[in-house]
Amino acid sequence: MVGFQAALRDEIGVQDNRLGLDQPPEMNPQQDDVLPDNEEYGSPSVYHPQSPQNSPGSESSTNVKPDNMNRASDLLMAVSIGADLNKNKIIEQGIRAMEELIKMATLGEPLWQRIGNGGMETLNGIQYLREFGCIDATMEDIIRMVEVGEPLLFPSFDGNDNYFAPETPAAPFLKSGFEPLHIEASRDVRFINMSPVNIVEWLMDSKQWPVVFSSIVSRATLLGVILDSVDGSYNGVLQVMTAEFHQSTPLIPARHSYFARYCKRLAFGTWAVVDVSLENLFPYPQVQFRRRPSGCLIHEVPGNGSSRITWVEHIEVDNKFLHPLFRPIVSSGFAFGAKRWIAAIYRHCRWLVTSMARTTPTDAGVLIPQTGRDNLLKLAERLTRNFFVNFSSCTENMWMGLPLNFGHEDIRFRFGNTLAFPGKPLNNTLIFTTSVRIPVPVNVLFDFLRDGRTRNKWDMLSSELLTRELAYVITGEDPRNRVSIIQVNSSPSKIEVLYLQESYTDESGSYIVYAPVEALTMSMIINGVNPNSVSLLSSGFVVLPDKPPGQGNEPVGSILTLSFHCADSSSTNEFIPASTLKTIDEILGITAAAIRKAVMANRSGTQSGRR
Repeated sequence: MVGFQAALRDEIGVQDNRLGLDQPPEMNPQQDDVLPDNEEYGSPSVYHPQSPQNSPGSESSTNVKPDNMNRASDLLMAVSIGADLNKNKIIEQGIRAMEELIKMATLGEPLWQRIGNGGMETLNGIQYLREFGCIDATMEDIIRMVEVGEPLLFPSFDGNDNYFAPETPAAPFLKSGFEPLHIEASRDVRFINMSPVNIVEWLMDSKQWPVVFSSIVSRATLLGVILDSVDGSYNGVLQVMTAEFHQSTPLIPARHSYFARYCKRLAFGTWAVVDVSLENLFPYPQVQFRRRPSGCLIHEVPGNGSSRITWVEHIEVDNKFLHPLFRPIVSSGFAFGAKRWIAAIYRHCRWLVTSMARTTPTDAGVLIPQTGRDNLLKLAERLTRNFFVNFSSCTENMWMGLPLNFGHEDIRFRFGNTLAFPGKPLNNTLIFTTSVRIPVPVNVLFDFLRDGRTRNKWDMLSSELLTRELAYVITGEDPRNRVSIIQVNSSPSKIEVLYLQESYTDESGSYIVYAPVEALTMSMIINGVNPNSVSLLSSGFVVLPDKPPGQGNEPVGSILTLSFHCADSSSTNEFIPASTLKTIDEILGITAAAIRKAVMANRSGTQSGRR
């Protein structure tokens, strides 16, 4: 293993995980290039990158096709040509969406049904049609057939039908050969220790929104404002936006949407914010994702400045490019559902509370000054946000599949930014990832991966070394949610490397994100030196359940996504040596096998101890 570690450092350019001391390097973004689609493989020792759609294993390609990338200009043109007419249509659509959201947020059974003990609230499709759909006598007959066991095709946006037009007939949805988009709908309610006005600002400010929801929103753009505020607040504001929504894996396609966002104050202390897709305003032959009226109803809790949020997520999506491993949790609505949106708001609130706190819980008597504590939190925020962006399937991330002869797993990789080391030539960075199923619960896997004491059981560069959590800052009510400094020693007196790590878990999933930081650099950060110039190559894990919680009596296992970001001096945008591809496969394969072996052994030992 020691020999492989040395080869790994030389091949990928980890360079003992040192980032540079005197002048911490900065990341210099550059646009990654790929060869034309007709580029062929070179010699057996060289891999020529292809476009993602033509790369090996591209059957489940998650990159957005080029013809979907210019729809923002199409939408703007649709709004500008016949401006008054189209603006009136957007306003009408926003008002109708607000009415539907309020009803969806306030109605109970039979419209909403809870699956299992503690499971999600999901939509009763038939009841939804009766409440909101345009149902004629024929559709009523079809619904009655479904209630006695016959199949039903639910109405869909597909075909660019106007969802809100009451005169829209049901018949087009049943035409021969029509394949409707998959419908996901969920609802969740939670109390958040933040005022409704602040939450509304996070949602309506196009710069704050992707920051608060960085684990969901890859990028967001405000295209224009249709209606301005009526009282100086966001009350009455209707704006047109575009955004991409993601999970942190290229195996789940990103969801690209153009929508109107309408905000309204319903009463004193009560607000509503609704999104609704606008694709029906202009003809477009293929739509892969649409938001039906989705958003939240926010009620102020009297006396303590907190809010009760009811979130409704109701979308249509084309799931044919979805990787089979993730199909159960995505198609159920869990992966992009209401619970995840509310969890993101809650996490951001807890982060703000932590950043303003004046106390610093630490381990082993380590004292972190307040400025150092603030620096760690700022650096960890950047670390985690970069991780979410780098490993998503958003349009800008051009993923390629590893050739099948290099490994058995579905491995994806791409070039990252150019990395500058002082006094050395510029290096590319390589980003690579895969996902595997581990038959243990999410909490078991999360606890193992976040624990500094067990890092040497899976981290190839920490193997057989001493690892521990040196210090931490708790960032949530759950003490496992924390920013940590993990120390790796080759002997009790010699520090090899320090890792900055953030771990976080909630009912929507878990993640552990880390990056190596040289000891002297970490000392400077803790002692108040501005961390903005420190470059971080975010690596880590995302842990999701392998099926939606609350469905069925079978034990829920985990889907583990492993993601690494390394400097690479041997590759360029034109070619990658086969030895590098082999190393990518070995890093992912050996790490996944080590994690599986360790958690299964711990699980067996625990069960034996109970007996």
